[in-house]
Amino acid sequence: MLDVLKQQYRFIKETRKALFSFLEEIPLQELHTRVPNFGSGSIIRTHFHVADCYRYWLGSFAFKQKRADFSFTTENEIEHADIQKVRDRFALADEAVDKFLAEFHSRWFENIANEVKWQDEPWGTTPLWLLTHTETHEFHHKGQIVTMARHLGYSPPNTDLV
Repeated sequence: MLDVLKQQYRFIKETRKALFSFLEEIPLQELHTRVPNFGSGSIIRTHFHVADCYRYWLGSFAFKQKRADFSFTTENEIEHADIQKVRDRFALADEAVDKFLAEFHSRWFENIANEVKWQDEPWGTTPLWLLTHTETHEFHHKGQIVTMARHLGYSPPNTDLV
């Protein structure tokens, strides 16, 4: 099963690479333009949100670190970011995924509990659910990102069938 999950994540990284290539053709100012009712407000901001979610759920929550000890991307980092900075943040997300896969490779249904900001008691789930959530979360926001690009007047390539 581990080999299948590693290959699945390689496919995800290929679709992400196609999206990055497209976004590098868009002027930086447009990537920071707020598009109401989508993602986290802008293409850049939404991308950082996705990378931070991988890092949080697979790198922090899964290893039972306190939420307060996790560092999300700062407003200053986002405001001064370009696509290379987003790529760099996803490299950290990739490291979290690799570490997560190595640690939980034979424990996909083991319970993991940790604190979450929306409830008083620790919340529990499984490693398989955490991986599934982060991957589907990325594709949800990838759809928002390409839609934001369309709203800004750009025609994205197919980023699903690479």
